[in-house]
Amino acid sequence: MGTLTVEDAAFGYGDGTPVLSGVAVTVRPGEVLAVTGTSGAGKSTLLRAMAGLLAPRSGKISVDGAPLTGRDHAVSLGVVLIPQDNGLAAILTAAENISVAVIATGGSPADARRRTSESLDALGLSGQANQLIDELSGGQQQRTAVARGLALRGKIVLADEVTSELDAANRQRVLDLLRAEAARGATVVFATHDPEAAAACDRELHLTDGVVTWPRP
Repeated sequence: MGTLTVEDAAFGYGDGTPVLSGVAVTVRPGEVLAVTGTSGAGKSTLLRAMAGLLAPRSGKISVDGAPLTGRDHAVSLGVVLIPQDNGLAAILTAAENISVAVIATGGSPADARRRTSESLDALGLSGQANQLIDELSGGQQQRTAVARGLALRGKIVLADEVTSELDAANRQRVLDLLRAEAARGATVVFATHDPEAAAACDRELHLTDGVVTWPRP
């Protein structure tokens, strides 16, 4: 299981005006939800909150009915965030970035080797496995971040603008892999400003100026 529910929630940073308010959505295993909107609409804020990195000011976020209490709790429940800025360690190779993440979340060294090889191959990056992150192009770095996220085999996969630097072929590759995550039973939330990518998802949650404008309440 991995049903993710946001109930009438508002989010903000510090004491400032809420970035998002009145957000309500449920995403179930096997679904791919697109979160859409222009830059600054609140897509990344919502995914950060879903990942346990930002507590709601009101309302709540829960996984299978249990309120999410923070990032460590989210990780323990199998919530994986693939961030927009990729979050890769520049001093490590592509393969090392993935292996370290697998081991840190409880995988054995053998698991790490196998999952690293499989995920890099799935993203067309087998030839870049031993290259440092700084030696990779922006698109290759983005695909490495996706490979790391997929290697973690999350129950809930949150992908934040993970196709923004990719050409059409690699964008489709990533969309197919996110769909495959849903097919194995994961709950997938994909933030994107790309209408074609959003159209490939099961449902869409559209944000405008910090509120949900589609589907309408």
